[in-house]
Amino acid sequence: MARIVFITQQVDPEHPALAATVPKLRALAQLVDEVVVLADGADADVLPANCRIRAFGSGHKAARGARFEVALSRELRGLRGGAVVAHMCPIYAVLAAPLVRPLGVPLVLWFTHWRESRLLRAAERASTAVATVDARSFPFESKKVCAIGHGIDLSEFTCARAPDGDGFRLLALGRYSPAKGLDVILRALAEVGADVTLDMYGPSLSDEERAHRAELERLVVYLGLESRVLLGDAVSRSEIPELFATHDALVNNMRTGAPDKVVYEAGASCLPVLASNPVFDSFLEEAQRFPREDSAALAARIGTLANTSLADRAAMGQRLRDRVETGHSVQSWARGILDAAGLT
Repeated sequence: MARIVFITQQVDPEHPALAATVPKLRALAQLVDEVVVLADGADADVLPANCRIRAFGSGHKAARGARFEVALSRELRGLRGGAVVAHMCPIYAVLAAPLVRPLGVPLVLWFTHWRESRLLRAAERASTAVATVDARSFPFESKKVCAIGHGIDLSEFTCARAPDGDGFRLLALGRYSPAKGLDVILRALAEVGADVTLDMYGPSLSDEERAHRAELERLVVYLGLESRVLLGDAVSRSEIPELFATHDALVNNMRTGAPDKVVYEAGASCLPVLASNPVFDSFLEEAQRFPREDSAALAARIGTLANTSLADRAAMGQRLRDRVETGHSVQSWARGILDAAGLT
């Protein structure tokens, strides 16, 4: 029986950072007989009938590690013909390897982020394969890297557009992290016409992010953008499609490396995107990309897009959705995971 043991942090469709794990698990479940999810916390009701949950959460780190090892050991019995997938957290691959690799069971690490670490190096060595969006979305070269695209659930997003309103409405989604380059976006906004507005939504999950949000609030005042910028809190995943439908474009300035999945989600909604990450060079057209630290270049891109006809913007958005469907759907992602594990 084909079985996947999938190790992740949370299974929660409303989690501000990890909600996208749920449709990925559903897609995997369609391709195998059973998916066993090892998680710190999980809502079993949101998964298909052929998914089982083993929670290893604990208030103490040592106890959590011990419970993880026990849960994984039990699920490895009879797993030949299956695979173990460590989702985003390198520590899961490192802890799993001594139990998994001696059995000849494939261990796949899914990881897409710009930050390199000794722990990630250890996880790469421990894993059979490393799956990521693009070769450049993994922070160092490795022969184990398999580029499989992002996993976007197209059923969550439609191309329905809200009636045209006054002005040009930009949207930015994601954590208030310095890595997001939000200060450059604000400076670009100050260089374009007053009819362009910006709404930012996202969580502040660390002291660094809370401090950065405060810096952005001061920058808004310094630039005189109080009437044109909203710095909002995190939104639930269910609210994102409506935000896409009520804005004219998404702007994303994530540092080089991991491509934000929100860019692909916006594309799945036929929403035009402006982004700086070079990883998007095969997804976005030249007119949709800009140098990360160049607020003037971004301002020019915003101005050009704002003056583009609604019909041309709609056509641009449709091309993005087509590219998501071809190379970044949750179904193609699930097939890529099985390919990386050698199960196809």
